[in-house]
Amino acid sequence: MDKFVIEGGRRLSGSVKVSGSKNGVLALIPATILAPGIYNIFNTPNLRDVWTMSQLMNSMGAFCELNDNTLFVDSRNLNKFEAPYELVKKMRASFYVLGPLLARFGEAKVSLPGGCAWGPRPVDLHLKAMEKLGAEISIDGGYVYAKAKKLKGTRFNFDVSSVGATGNMLMAAVLAEGTTLITNAALEPEITALARFLVKMGAQIDGIGTSQLEIHGVNSLKPVDETAIPDRIEAATLLIAAAITKGEIEVKDVNPYHLSSVIVKLEESGCDIDVTGDTIYCKQDSDPIPIDFTTSIYPGLPTDVQAQWVAYMLQAKGQTKVTDTIYTDRFKHVPELQRLGADIKLIDNSAIINGGKPLSGATLMSSDLRGSASLVLAGLIAEGTTDVLRVYHMDRGYEKFEEKLNILGASVKRMKTELI
Repeated sequence: MDKFVIEGGRRLSGSVKVSGSKNGVLALIPATILAPGIYNIFNTPNLRDVWTMSQLMNSMGAFCELNDNTLFVDSRNLNKFEAPYELVKKMRASFYVLGPLLARFGEAKVSLPGGCAWGPRPVDLHLKAMEKLGAEISIDGGYVYAKAKKLKGTRFNFDVSSVGATGNMLMAAVLAEGTTLITNAALEPEITALARFLVKMGAQIDGIGTSQLEIHGVNSLKPVDETAIPDRIEAATLLIAAAITKGEIEVKDVNPYHLSSVIVKLEESGCDIDVTGDTIYCKQDSDPIPIDFTTSIYPGLPTDVQAQWVAYMLQAKGQTKVTDTIYTDRFKHVPELQRLGADIKLIDNSAIINGGKPLSGATLMSSDLRGSASLVLAGLIAEGTTDVLRVYHMDRGYEKFEEKLNILGASVKRMKTELI
């Protein structure tokens, strides 16, 4: 098992490129089930979650192989309708295969998902959407069984906007008979990218990029190649890394529009931000201004940046409140940050941070993907050495992250450890 050994106190500077979007690719891969054929997905990050989704596809008879950030997918021989627990438990995004399997084969057996350690994400919205399209759903032994001779177009409103459920319904509806209207659809860039991929395959979708999607079902789709969008969460994490170390960096190959809310917050905290094309320049000369942070659905502040902002505000002299309205128990990074000397109190779904206090290196334990990023960021400013264990969590969503930090002047070493 690997750990990161971080020597704190180094100011980041320079230029770094952002990888392709993990969440974007995890939506594109299941879409290849819909049309048997050969696909190339360019700009695919080499990550544990991508491997897991590829393994899942291969277990169902497809062939997926990643070489030099190009994912080759051959879905022609996919002939099994089961997504087993041993793979789905590793990553909740595996549940994305439910809609495509139903659309192509009329049946699916998908394990109820596992994933991050920080609380439940119910799949009831996914199941309600499939039922509304005409599928018969039952749950037995930890598996969802779904059947439908032919999915039928329908009208469906998401009571709560859901990225995963929107994606699943979108993929199921493109081959359904008739027209489907989805209201309160998720607006996240990954859903927009998925919809555009489906249109490229031959789907008919109106309202892309809005909360109302109208899908006119077609009889068949065709395989096509696609390029994954940039990873907005990795970009945000790198920008915060610059800000927390009072650094000056350029983040390249990014879509700044996807990061508008985070850019505004960084500017409010005192960062000098300049956006030119697909490059974001960020410079922080002094201690950040204490700025509260409340997550919301896109285009609001992402829950996936909440933990990193908590770490950043440890540098701000004063009190800051960070509230997560999406996942209210997503604060397992806080006790670990406290081991560095951070003054943070948890009240309901908020972290109250009294910043500006020195941090000292310690051994920290990652428990989830974005929380592990916050521990690394804090380690960059802690005095002495910080060991971050269980970095396999980071490897799920950040491609060669320690290498990118080191390019910018950090000292982050990946080492083997027997500790878990």
